[in-house]
Amino acid sequence: MTDFTGRTILVTGATGGIGGATVRRLVAQGAHVVASGRSAAGLEAIAVESGATPLPFDLTSEESIAHALSDLELWGVVNCGGFGGEIATPMDTDIEVFDKVISINARGALLVTKYASASMIRAGRGGAIVNVSSQASLVALAGHISYGSSKAALDNITRVSALELGKYGIRVNSVNPTVVMTEMSKWYWGRPEIEGPFLDQMPLGRWATADEIAAPIVFLLSDDASMISGVSLPIDGGYTSR
Repeated sequence: MTDFTGRTILVTGATGGIGGATVRRLVAQGAHVVASGRSAAGLEAIAVESGATPLPFDLTSEESIAHALSDLELWGVVNCGGFGGEIATPMDTDIEVFDKVISINARGALLVTKYASASMIRAGRGGAIVNVSSQASLVALAGHISYGSSKAALDNITRVSALELGKYGIRVNSVNPTVVMTEMSKWYWGRPEIEGPFLDQMPLGRWATADEIAAPIVFLLSDDASMISGVSLPIDGGYTSR
Protein backbone atom coordinates (compact mmCIF):
# COMPACT_ATOMS: atom_id res chain seq x y z
CA MET A 1 0.00 0.00 0.00
CA THR A 2 1.40 3.40 -0.99
CA ASP A 3 1.83 5.98 1.76
CA PHE A 4 0.60 9.41 0.68
CA THR A 5 1.59 11.08 3.97
CA GLY A 6 2.55 14.70 3.40
CA ARG A 7 0.75 14.87 0.05
CA THR A 8 -2.32 17.03 -0.53
CA ILE A 9 -4.64 15.68 -3.21
CA LEU A 10 -7.71 17.44 -4.61
CA VAL A 11 -10.67 15.23 -5.57
CA THR A 12 -13.49 16.86 -7.53
CA GLY A 13 -16.86 15.13 -7.70
CA ALA A 14 -16.18 13.90 -4.18
CA THR A 15 -19.86 13.50 -3.31
CA GLY A 16 -20.40 10.91 -6.06
CA GLY A 17 -19.84 7.17 -5.85
CA ILE A 18 -16.41 7.01 -7.51
CA GLY A 19 -15.27 10.31 -5.99
CA GLY A 20 -16.32 9.29 -2.49
CA ALA A 21 -14.62 5.90 -2.76
CA THR A 22 -11.45 7.62 -3.97
CA VAL A 23 -11.51 10.08 -1.08
CA ARG A 24 -11.86 7.28 1.46
CA ARG A 25 -8.99 5.25 -0.04
CA LEU A 26 -6.64 8.21 -0.21
CA VAL A 27 -7.36 9.28 3.37
CA ALA A 28 -6.82 5.69 4.53
CA GLN A 29 -3.41 5.78 2.85
CA GLY A 30 -2.32 8.97 4.59
CA ALA A 31 -3.18 11.69 2.09
CA HIS A 32 -4.57 15.06 3.04
CA VAL A 33 -7.59 15.11 0.76
CA VAL A 34 -9.35 18.28 -0.35
CA ALA A 35 -12.84 17.21 -1.40
CA SER A 36 -14.79 19.30 -3.88
CA GLY A 37 -18.33 18.97 -5.19
CA ARG A 38 -21.54 20.83 -5.91
CA SER A 39 -23.37 19.85 -2.73
CA ALA A 40 -22.16 21.59 0.43
CA ALA A 41 -24.17 19.15 2.55
CA GLY A 42 -22.71 16.17 0.68
CA LEU A 43 -19.19 17.51 1.13
CA GLU A 44 -19.74 18.05 4.82
CA ALA A 45 -20.96 14.47 5.16
CA ILE A 46 -17.91 12.96 3.48
CA ALA A 47 -15.64 15.32 5.43
CA VAL A 48 -17.12 14.12 8.71
CA GLU A 49 -16.90 10.48 7.60
CA SER A 50 -13.38 10.53 6.18
CA GLY A 51 -11.54 13.52 7.61
CA ALA A 52 -11.18 15.20 4.22
CA THR A 53 -11.26 18.98 3.92
CA PRO A 54 -14.37 20.23 2.07
CA LEU A 55 -13.90 22.87 -0.65
CA PRO A 56 -16.96 23.63 -2.77
CA PHE A 57 -16.49 25.41 -6.09
CA ASP A 58 -18.24 25.65 -9.45
CA LEU A 59 -16.65 23.64 -12.27
CA THR A 60 -18.34 25.88 -14.86
CA SER A 61 -16.70 29.05 -13.49
CA GLU A 62 -13.04 29.85 -14.08
CA GLU A 63 -13.26 32.56 -11.44
CA SER A 64 -14.61 30.10 -8.85
CA ILE A 65 -11.91 27.51 -9.63
CA ALA A 66 -9.09 30.06 -9.65
CA HIS A 67 -10.23 31.50 -6.31
CA ALA A 68 -10.65 28.09 -4.68
CA LEU A 69 -7.26 26.74 -5.78
CA SER A 70 -5.16 29.91 -5.46
CA ASP A 71 -3.90 29.20 -1.94
CA LEU A 72 -3.68 25.40 -2.14
CA GLU A 73 -0.35 23.61 -2.24
CA LEU A 74 -1.25 20.47 -4.14
CA TRP A 75 0.68 17.33 -4.94
CA GLY A 76 -2.10 15.58 -6.83
CA VAL A 77 -5.52 15.92 -8.44
CA VAL A 78 -8.39 13.57 -9.31
CA ASN A 79 -10.75 15.18 -11.82
CA CYS A 80 -13.87 13.18 -11.02
CA GLY A 81 -16.53 15.87 -11.27
CA GLY A 82 -18.90 15.20 -14.13
CA PHE A 83 -22.35 15.57 -15.65
CA GLY A 84 -24.14 12.84 -17.60
CA GLY A 85 -26.36 15.07 -19.70
CA GLU A 86 -28.91 13.33 -21.87
CA ILE A 87 -29.47 10.17 -23.84
CA ALA A 88 -29.76 11.47 -27.38
CA THR A 89 -28.60 10.89 -30.94
CA PRO A 90 -26.68 13.47 -33.01
CA MET A 91 -29.97 14.10 -34.80
CA ASP A 92 -32.02 15.05 -31.75
CA THR A 93 -29.46 16.28 -29.20
CA ASP A 94 -30.23 19.44 -27.24
CA ILE A 95 -27.20 21.60 -27.99
CA GLU A 96 -27.60 23.47 -24.69
CA VAL A 97 -27.24 20.16 -22.86
CA PHE A 98 -24.25 19.31 -25.06
CA ASP A 99 -22.62 22.62 -24.13
CA LYS A 100 -23.21 22.00 -20.42
CA VAL A 101 -21.73 18.50 -20.58
CA ILE A 102 -18.63 19.82 -22.36
CA SER A 103 -18.40 22.73 -19.92
CA ILE A 104 -18.29 20.48 -16.86
CA ASN A 105 -16.59 17.31 -18.08
CA ALA A 106 -13.91 18.76 -20.37
CA ARG A 107 -13.64 22.51 -19.78
CA GLY A 108 -13.99 22.15 -15.99
CA ALA A 109 -11.30 19.47 -15.79
CA LEU A 110 -9.00 21.59 -17.95
CA LEU A 111 -9.51 24.61 -15.69
CA VAL A 112 -8.78 22.54 -12.58
CA THR A 113 -5.65 21.23 -14.28
CA LYS A 114 -4.65 24.76 -15.27
CA TYR A 115 -4.76 26.16 -11.74
CA ALA A 116 -3.76 23.00 -9.86
CA SER A 117 -0.70 22.41 -12.04
CA ALA A 118 0.48 25.96 -11.37
CA SER A 119 0.51 25.14 -7.66
CA MET A 120 2.27 21.83 -8.30
CA ILE A 121 4.93 23.46 -10.46
CA ARG A 122 5.58 26.12 -7.82
CA ALA A 123 6.02 23.44 -5.15
CA GLY A 124 8.59 21.68 -7.32
CA ARG A 125 7.84 18.20 -5.96
CA GLY A 126 6.31 16.68 -9.07
CA GLY A 127 2.96 14.99 -8.63
CA ALA A 128 0.16 13.21 -10.43
CA ILE A 129 -3.19 14.00 -12.00
CA VAL A 130 -5.84 11.40 -12.81
CA ASN A 131 -8.82 12.29 -14.99
CA VAL A 132 -11.94 10.15 -14.69
CA SER A 133 -13.01 9.59 -18.29
CA SER A 134 -15.27 6.81 -19.62
CA GLN A 135 -15.50 3.80 -21.90
CA ALA A 136 -17.78 6.13 -23.91
CA SER A 137 -14.66 7.95 -25.15
CA LEU A 138 -13.15 4.74 -26.52
CA VAL A 139 -16.10 3.16 -28.32
CA ALA A 140 -19.34 4.52 -29.72
CA LEU A 141 -22.29 4.07 -27.35
CA ALA A 142 -25.79 4.72 -28.62
CA GLY A 143 -27.34 7.86 -27.16
CA HIS A 144 -24.03 9.17 -25.81
CA ILE A 145 -23.12 11.91 -28.29
CA SER A 146 -22.68 14.56 -25.56
CA TYR A 147 -21.11 12.45 -22.83
CA GLY A 148 -18.82 10.48 -25.15
CA SER A 149 -17.64 13.65 -26.89
CA SER A 150 -16.83 15.32 -23.58
CA LYS A 151 -14.83 12.34 -22.38
CA ALA A 152 -12.96 12.03 -25.69
CA ALA A 153 -11.96 15.67 -25.20
CA LEU A 154 -10.89 14.83 -21.66
CA ASP A 155 -8.66 12.00 -22.92
CA ASN A 156 -6.93 14.46 -25.23
CA ILE A 157 -6.52 16.90 -22.34
CA THR A 158 -4.86 14.03 -20.51
CA ARG A 159 -2.39 13.29 -23.31
CA VAL A 160 -1.45 16.91 -23.99
CA SER A 161 -1.15 17.66 -20.26
CA ALA A 162 1.11 14.64 -19.82
CA LEU A 163 3.29 15.96 -22.63
CA GLU A 164 3.47 19.50 -21.25
CA LEU A 165 3.80 18.70 -17.53
CA GLY A 166 6.25 15.81 -17.75
CA LYS A 167 9.25 18.14 -17.55
CA TYR A 168 8.04 19.18 -14.10
CA GLY A 169 7.81 15.59 -12.91
CA ILE A 170 4.00 15.67 -13.06
CA ARG A 171 2.28 12.60 -14.51
CA VAL A 172 -1.20 12.78 -16.06
CA ASN A 173 -3.39 9.76 -16.81
CA SER A 174 -7.04 8.88 -17.40
CA VAL A 175 -9.17 5.99 -16.23
CA ASN A 176 -12.03 4.96 -18.50
CA PRO A 177 -14.62 3.08 -16.47
CA THR A 178 -17.72 1.23 -17.45
CA VAL A 179 -20.96 1.92 -15.62
CA VAL A 180 -21.07 1.89 -11.84
CA MET A 181 -24.67 0.99 -11.06
CA THR A 182 -25.76 3.81 -8.77
CA GLU A 183 -29.24 5.19 -8.16
CA MET A 184 -28.41 7.90 -10.71
CA SER A 185 -27.41 5.44 -13.45
CA LYS A 186 -30.23 2.93 -12.88
CA TRP A 187 -32.76 5.07 -14.74
CA TYR A 188 -31.04 4.18 -18.01
CA TRP A 189 -28.58 1.34 -17.55
CA GLY A 190 -30.91 -0.56 -15.26
CA ARG A 191 -33.53 -1.00 -17.98
CA PRO A 192 -33.67 -4.69 -18.95
CA GLU A 193 -33.56 -3.88 -22.67
CA ILE A 194 -30.36 -1.84 -22.11
CA GLU A 195 -28.63 -3.77 -19.34
CA GLY A 196 -29.00 -7.26 -20.78
CA PRO A 197 -27.57 -6.70 -24.29
CA PHE A 198 -24.77 -4.51 -22.93
CA LEU A 199 -23.58 -7.00 -20.33
CA ASP A 200 -23.85 -9.79 -22.88
CA GLN A 201 -21.09 -8.03 -24.82
CA MET A 202 -18.85 -7.53 -21.79
CA PRO A 203 -16.41 -10.42 -21.13
CA LEU A 204 -16.79 -10.12 -17.34
CA GLY A 205 -20.54 -9.67 -17.69
CA ARG A 206 -21.21 -7.34 -14.75
CA TRP A 207 -21.15 -3.70 -13.73
CA ALA A 208 -18.22 -2.20 -11.85
CA THR A 209 -18.27 -1.09 -8.23
CA ALA A 210 -17.04 2.32 -7.13
CA ASP A 211 -14.13 0.71 -5.29
CA GLU A 212 -13.07 -1.11 -8.47
CA ILE A 213 -12.64 2.30 -10.11
CA ALA A 214 -11.11 4.03 -7.09
CA ALA A 215 -8.35 1.42 -6.66
CA PRO A 216 -6.75 2.01 -10.12
CA ILE A 217 -7.11 5.78 -9.60
CA VAL A 218 -5.12 5.55 -6.39
CA PHE A 219 -2.57 3.28 -8.09
CA LEU A 220 -2.03 5.83 -10.88
CA LEU A 221 -1.50 8.54 -8.27
CA SER A 222 1.01 6.40 -6.42
CA ASP A 223 4.77 6.06 -6.78
CA ASP A 224 4.15 2.48 -7.98
CA ALA A 225 3.01 4.11 -11.24
CA SER A 226 5.99 6.45 -11.44
CA MET A 227 6.74 5.63 -15.10
CA ILE A 228 3.13 5.74 -16.33
CA SER A 229 1.92 8.96 -17.95
CA GLY A 230 -0.38 9.86 -20.82
CA VAL A 231 -2.42 6.65 -20.77
CA SER A 232 -6.17 6.04 -20.89
CA LEU A 233 -6.83 2.93 -18.81
CA PRO A 234 -10.07 1.03 -19.51
CA ILE A 235 -11.74 -0.33 -16.36
CA ASP A 236 -14.60 -1.93 -18.20
CA GLY A 237 -14.61 -5.68 -17.74
CA GLY A 238 -13.11 -6.07 -21.21
CA TYR A 239 -15.92 -4.27 -23.05
CA THR A 240 -13.66 -2.12 -25.23
CA SER A 241 -11.49 -5.13 -26.16
CA ARG A 242 -14.24 -6.42 -28.46
